Amino acid sequence: MLSFAFPYAFLLLPVPWLVWKFAPAHREKASALRVPFFHSLAEAAGQTPSQGAMIRRRGRGQMLAAMLCWGLTVTGLARPEILGEPVVIEKAARDLVLAVDISGSMDTRDLQDADGNPVQRLDAVRDVINGFIAERDGDRIALIVFGTNAYLQTPFTEDLASAAELMAQTEVGMAGPHTAMGDAIGLALRTFEASDVEQKLLVLLSDGADTNSQMSPLNATEIAAGAGVRIFTIGVGDPQASGENRVDLATLKAIAERADGEFYTASDTEGLRAIYDEIDALNPRLVETTTFQPKETRGHLAFAVAVLVGLGTLAGLVAGQRMGTADG
Repeated sequence: MLSFAFPYAFLLLPVPWLVWKFAPAHREKASALRVPFFHSLAEAAGQTPSQGAMIRRRGRGQMLAAMLCWGLTVTGLARPEILGEPVVIEKAARDLVLAVDISGSMDTRDLQDADGNPVQRLDAVRDVINGFIAERDGDRIALIVFGTNAYLQTPFTEDLASAAELMAQTEVGMAGPHTAMGDAIGLALRTFEASDVEQKLLVLLSDGADTNSQMSPLNATEIAAGAGVRIFTIGVGDPQASGENRVDLATLKAIAERADGEFYTASDTEGLRAIYDEIDALNPRLVETTTFQPKETRGHLAFAVAVLVGLGTLAGLVAGQRMGTADG
């Protein structure tokens, strides 16, 4: 479809006519030779002399060429464009951080797979999380692992395959044997500082109690809630165990409540999958849609044709003058 980026340029079309109609005529003074007995010479030649200016007349071809050149020039100034088919670009409006506990207690084999066989906690969590990541098409994912310290495994990315691969390579104890849940929340907040999207989610999974954080989990949660980050917590493990092996369900629940999230517990891999499905259902993916039409400028063609018409007309005039001189 043809359109014009600056259609107001067509208001210039009547300018030459207005100049011709209302502007004073161009006048030039020329030198003349004074001839004695001029009237006698004129009578002998059969001419009737008169006083006044000489008006040069343009031929019809010249007028048409001039009008065409002006029309093409104005058309070029109007910047004609060919519009292509609309292109829709979808951009995710949700950033998601997965914070996964990989402390020493995640080596415990007390979860069950679909066949009822005992599996390592981290193995079960890793398989479910990778499936969850694979379904996040369009979202940006960041991955945090924490033990004695919290580490950013993957900054925000839309490369889901790379995020899943890094999660698959994670092993128990890589971040230390203890649990720094509060530091994991703090690191997630620093990660969200680079995000300008509307929906910010943190999914925190832990199987122990916070024993090594510089900032308490609840204080970090208050800051997160003030920054508009929703936190969903998942407890995996035995709440009746002792020491660091005891999952602190009360703290996980308080974190979710203060950060406008939800709290879940999981005892097997199927329960974990159901939890992630529910988290996804509670927070449908937001998408920012941008539509644009590709444009191909054609103004240079109008200018090129105007130049060719002008040069062709000039060449015709020069050729005509030469022929007239040769005939004379």
